[in-house]
Order: sequence, then C-alpha cells, then structure tokens
Amino acid sequence: MCGRYTLYQTDGLKGRFNLAAKPLLKLADNYNVAPGQFMPVITAGEKGNQEELMKWGLIPHWAKDTKIGYRLINTRSETVFDKPMWRSAASNQRCLVPARGFYEWKVLSDGKTKQPYFVHPKDQAIFAFAGLWSTWQDIEGQELKSFSIMTTGPNKEMASVHNRMPVMLRPSEESLWLEPSLKGRESVEPLLHPYEDDKLEIYKVSLDVNSPHSNDKHLVYQLAD
Repeated sequence: MCGRYTLYQTDGLKGRFNLAAKPLLKLADNYNVAPGQFMPVITAGEKGNQEELMKWGLIPHWAKDTKIGYRLINTRSETVFDKPMWRSAASNQRCLVPARGFYEWKVLSDGKTKQPYFVHPKDQAIFAFAGLWSTWQDIEGQELKSFSIMTTGPNKEMASVHNRMPVMLRPSEESLWLEPSLKGRESVEPLLHPYEDDKLEIYKVSLDVNSPHSNDKHLVYQLAD
C-alpha cells in the first residue's frame, strides 16, 4: 500500500511532466504527504498535460459522505477492472501523481512494532505514481476532485518490508498512462507492474513520520543501524 509520500523541490515539474502551462502555484516542500491533503496531479488536457490540485483519497461521484475518501487512498491493480466503481476511472480518469519517495512500515518480529522505511527510485529524482481521479459535487454543485494511488505486488527489495507497493511508472510509461485512447483491461493492465528489481533504495527513518503533523527534511534521513 502507500499511506504517505513526499514531494519537494518542485520547480522542475513543468519540464519533467511536459506541462502545457506553468504549474499552478509555488508548492511548499512536503516531506509527509498524508491522506486528505490537496496535492498536484497531472492529467491529460485538450492542449496537453495539465497540473491540477486534488484531494488524496478518491471520493466517488455517488458518495454521500466525503469521508469515504480516507478509505480509498489506494486502488488494487489486480481488481481494478473487476469492480464497476474503479473500472470506469481506470479507462477514463487516469492521472500521474508526482513524488520523490514514499514511506512504508515493516512489522517487526514482536508482531506489534512497526518501523518506517523511506523508499525512492535510484534512477529518478521525481517520478510518478499511477493514479485514478474522480469528481464529486456537493448539494450546491461545488466540485471536489480527488485521487487514489494504484498498488501492486512488491518487487524484490520491497518484499522484505511489505507485501504491497505503489505502481511507480517509468518515464516512458507516463504518456501511455495519460493517453485517452487507452481503455480496457488488456490495454491498461500491462502498465500496472512492480518497479524494476534493484532500482529502489530503501532505508529506516525516524518514527516521527508516524505523525502527519511532523513535516520537515529530517524525515527522509537514514537512521543509523
């Protein structure tokens, strides 16, 4: 799964994701992105890729309570085309979620203690999770856009920490993920795979990341063994 991630030093987003216009605004460095926060995602627009701010935690258009989004921060790639709610988004409302890394918690031998780890690709500074998005309206017609991050089984490195990992797209896959003509299981599923083995750096970090109120650079520093 993916329950926290990082996005900082975002000055290069326009070039990195081939945005048709400059980014919406100057984003503060975020070393502990938590569900419910509004973060930039990249969608396909009529004039090219565009940046939008959306709430992390997908709120289906039919939802009566926006709190459902906290239960839908991730979407399992193995079943995305088996459930009507996800099937439509997987074919028609895909997005890129820019990040620099993410956190995962490993359950230690006592079965209770959870040690956080920071995970980031060795070969990409800023990368993108595969995401899905949705638009919800309140009773007054005000729109709220939200997103979910796709997950899959672990690669070799992640298997020692957790049995799931987010789908981290290669740069060559990003334009395909946003391609509107790409629809259906046979076209989309090939992109939903674990990251290549031996391409991730994973190390222990401070327990401070457990609190969403903790948000500074020390969270991504490696702990000494």
